[in-house]
Amino acid sequence: MISLGPMKTLLNIGKPLIFLELGVLSLISALWIMGCSGEPSEVENRILRIAVTTEPPTLDWSLATDGVSFNVLTNIMEGLTQYNKRLEPIPAIAKRWEFSENGRVITFYLRDDVKWTDGQPVTAQQFEYSWKRLLNPDTAAQYAYFLFDVENAYEYNSGKIKNADQVGVKALSPTILQVRLKRPVIYFPSLTTFMVTFPQRRDVIEKHGDRWTDPEHIVTNGPFTLDQWHHEYKLVLLSNPDYYDAQPALNRIIMYVVRNPTTELTLYETGELDMAELPPVAIPHYKTHAEYKNLPLLRGYYYGFNVTKPPFDDARVRRALSHAIDRSQIPVILKGGEWPTSSWIPKGMFGYNSKIGPEFDAEKARALLVKAGYSAGKKFPPFSIAYNTDPTHRLIAQFVQAQWKKHLGLEVGLEDQEWKVYLRKLDIDPPPVFRLGWGADFPDPDNFMNLFISTSGNNRLQWKNERYDRLITQGAAEQDPETRQAIYNEAQILLTEEDSAIISLFVAAQNVLVKPYVQNLGLNAMEWLYLKRVRLSGKNPSLMATQ
Repeated sequence: MISLGPMKTLLNIGKPLIFLELGVLSLISALWIMGCSGEPSEVENRILRIAVTTEPPTLDWSLATDGVSFNVLTNIMEGLTQYNKRLEPIPAIAKRWEFSENGRVITFYLRDDVKWTDGQPVTAQQFEYSWKRLLNPDTAAQYAYFLFDVENAYEYNSGKIKNADQVGVKALSPTILQVRLKRPVIYFPSLTTFMVTFPQRRDVIEKHGDRWTDPEHIVTNGPFTLDQWHHEYKLVLLSNPDYYDAQPALNRIIMYVVRNPTTELTLYETGELDMAELPPVAIPHYKTHAEYKNLPLLRGYYYGFNVTKPPFDDARVRRALSHAIDRSQIPVILKGGEWPTSSWIPKGMFGYNSKIGPEFDAEKARALLVKAGYSAGKKFPPFSIAYNTDPTHRLIAQFVQAQWKKHLGLEVGLEDQEWKVYLRKLDIDPPPVFRLGWGADFPDPDNFMNLFISTSGNNRLQWKNERYDRLITQGAAEQDPETRQAIYNEAQILLTEEDSAIISLFVAAQNVLVKPYVQNLGLNAMEWLYLKRVRLSGKNPSLMATQ
């Protein structure tokens, strides 16, 4: 899934509480007044308060692509399967599944006690509708490729066939969903944990159109319901009394939109948030703190090229820019345990190979640029690094800008845009050089490598390579680990070295503060927030003091 990026950073060095904007003070004041109203504390009310870095671009789970949207959707919706603590797919709405026909058919058997929030039962037909809506070319879903292993899925999405009934997903009864695959896919049950495969209600979507995800219209089936969505301010989720599984321990979740990292840390320190991401400059101060949590993530950070725009249509130029970056400096800048890498499959996932990718070599970089006709950067056309507005992304961009100036003599600009605007720009006309991240949708290398196949809706590179596509197809079906590793080695070399369509920079790490009364949070390498098992225990001194 497209991630907003690693933990945010403070540009003002110093104690986090010193630098407060007017808006920060207003928000803190409002929360303090609510705490003084004589109402029971947030802990006693079982209310979890967290921050999200941006407004969710959409809560239509056929169209969502980012981590913020997913963390809302995964708590108000459920699909056929879910993950356990070891990130293995286990039953959710599907009570079991079985493979047949040598792994080319998978049949899901659904529970009969799962209901939508309006009381209607969840059925296999609603999964069939959702999957075909995702694949419908009129939907223009970037994640349509997620289901291309299904028989005739690509053909329907690309317009080669018009009849959705030919797609290999069919409800055989209200509780039996049959999926026919083009070939055996060993990780397919993991795909069904992800939001784009969740069921949908055709009647609701057709009745309300683009407004079907508004709180007053949306119907869901998960442990929480969407109660409020105050745009650019907060989302409020309530416990779902009709949830089929054990009732959530929380009554309410409040997700505040907090764009400024200083604000988030301040709200945490003043007791208004129960969890906060740490900006890099604050990490050294909190590393020995009892509330500090750190873990590596399955999330890569890369710079992409629009390979159709000169001079970045020349692979020698792209390789030169990649060789000119000393990635070893990135953990020094970010301070949170990030792992510098020039390969693409992240450390901690099968397929990782530290020996792949362009190593830092300034001499080689300059030689490649000379061969491309740009000795010492002369006559190189002006360009900018594009990124979505965030202090950490700016920090990385400034570092790369300096590296290219120092080692190649290039003058490079910086251009930032708000997240929604930035995503639209990437969809319509990707900049020559842009930053993106990718967090695992499921813990298999196909999820990272499939991102850049020719038919991927998330491939903003305009890069197409038939050999790469063939390798990824082979890798998805290969069951022998050694052979599969060799396939992904070859594909990564093609992506990062030979064609250098991306510059892989580092694997991210999570650095957060969590209040001691927040239990069962279950932080994981995929950075998914499953909140239905979270409990609040004890008292929050900050809140008690305000009553």
